[in-house]
Amino acid sequence: MAIINQGILGGVSGKIGNVIGGTWKGIDYLRIKPSSVANPKTEGQLDQRSKFAKVLFFLQPMADFLRVGFKQYAIKMTEFNAAMSYNLYNGVVGAYPNYNIDYPNALVSRGNLKGVANGTATSSAPEEIEISWDDNSSSGNALATDKSLILVLNPDKKESIYTTSGPVRSLRTETLVLPAEYSGDVVEVYLGFVSADGTKVSNSTHLGSVTVA
Repeated sequence: MAIINQGILGGVSGKIGNVIGGTWKGIDYLRIKPSSVANPKTEGQLDQRSKFAKVLFFLQPMADFLRVGFKQYAIKMTEFNAAMSYNLYNGVVGAYPNYNIDYPNALVSRGNLKGVANGTATSSAPEEIEISWDDNSSSGNALATDKSLILVLNPDKKESIYTTSGPVRSLRTETLVLPAEYSGDVVEVYLGFVSADGTKVSNSTHLGSVTVA
């Protein structure tokens, strides 16, 4: 049974059917009690959970990086949730239960700043990744002062090495030193840019799967 306080215009305390009334921090509220789910493990639900888990596994090692990479899309949500939302629909291939991350199409940064031109990643020296790109600062809204966003993901070790303030676009190269235990591992390398004032971000580009020397 529910009680209506202070007359018909007052708050409701208790339950009427599937409507529950109460007060939180002095604010009266009404909410609908959710319907019970007879079978919480339907094929569709298992499918979605499997895909969600795969994207979560992909993004967790780069949570701090995403605060810069997805800042333009963190509208009424966190940067991490914005990255989850995008990659659930664009960064997964396969069918349940065999989902995989589509590394070339997944994004670790997203925005309308001009992106990477002719980016490459190699590992010719022990525990190093050499990254290069063309200076396309005369194209669109790209500037020579845009800073590189570089991320090296090691899926097997569930770790990432990254910088959100790398060499500017006009310098065209960077070398990242990796932990010694990465030797022989296959890593996924991403490159993007952020404007000097931090207000604009580019879509990331997947530079390839690289075996660390």
